[in-house]
Amino acid sequence: MDVEWLILADAAQVVGNKLYLLGGGWETLTVNSGFPVEQQCAVAASFKVPWQETNQRHNVEIEIATEDGSSLAKLQGQFEVGRPPGLRGQEQRVQFAGGFGLRFDAPGTYVIVARVEGQEGGRVHFNVVPGPLLVTSKQQREDES
Repeated sequence: MDVEWLILADAAQVVGNKLYLLGGGWETLTVNSGFPVEQQCAVAASFKVPWQETNQRHNVEIEIATEDGSSLAKLQGQFEVGRPPGLRGQEQRVQFAGGFGLRFDAPGTYVIVARVEGQEGGRVHFNVVPGPLLVTSKQQREDES
C-alpha cells in the first residue's frame, strides 16, 4: 500500500472522502514569540489501497518527531475499504486528517512519518525557524552586552 501524500496544514478534515484544508502545504513554521512555543497544526494523509487489499482491516500511524526520532505526537487508527459494485481491479484512495497541539522547544528540522502495518510508507520534513522579531531581539541583547 502506498502513501500518496502527507500534507502539513493549519487545519484539515476529511468529509465524504473529500479533503478540506486551511493553510495547507506549508513546510516552514516561523516563530516570533520565543521558544518554547505551542502550535496547533494538522496533517492530512492519503493512502492508495490496492484491489487485493480491500475488504481487509489495515493499521495506520502518523507520527510527528524531531529529526533525531523523539516523538512529539502520534495518531493511530484502522480502516477497511470495501469493493463498490461495478468497480473492478482498481486501487482506492483513503484519506485521513488529524489535528495536533505541538510544543517546539527549539528551532530545527522535524519530520512527519506515515506507517501502514508498522512499515514506513512516507516521510515529509518541515522546519521551525526563529522569525525576524526573535533574531532582532537576540541581536539587540548581544549588542547591549
